Amino acid sequence: QVQLVESGGGLVQAGGSLRLSCAASRRTFSNYNMGWFRQAPGKERDFVAVVNRSGSGTSYADSVKGRFTISRDNAKNTVYVQMNSLKPEDRAGYYCAAANGYYSASANQYNYWGQGTQVTVSS
Repeated sequence: QVQLVESGGGLVQAGGSLRLSCAASRRTFSNYNMGWFRQAPGKERDFVAVVNRSGSGTSYADSVKGRFTISRDNAKNTVYVQMNSLKPEDRAGYYCAAANGYYSASANQYNYWGQGTQVTVSS
């Protein structure tokens, strides 16, 4: 079992930045590919970004490419997403997830999920 706890959400003006963190409970954190997803009210949960086990590989949704950066620190059991140039359409609950299988943008490949942190972007 892996417990994931997100932090860093909040209210920011359009064009601003936020850094989300996700702390994992297990020392075997480096065994998991880690992803970020988001869900806006009334919408499905969408892929944002994924980082592989070592941190050497990343992938992004087209909607955030060039603005968001995912990274991880395996010594701290933590994954991050730096979000720059935020837009009102980035408003959502942001969730981190851990996958012990494939490096994937598909939510059904992830085994563990955090409770989420809310990001609100004002125009």
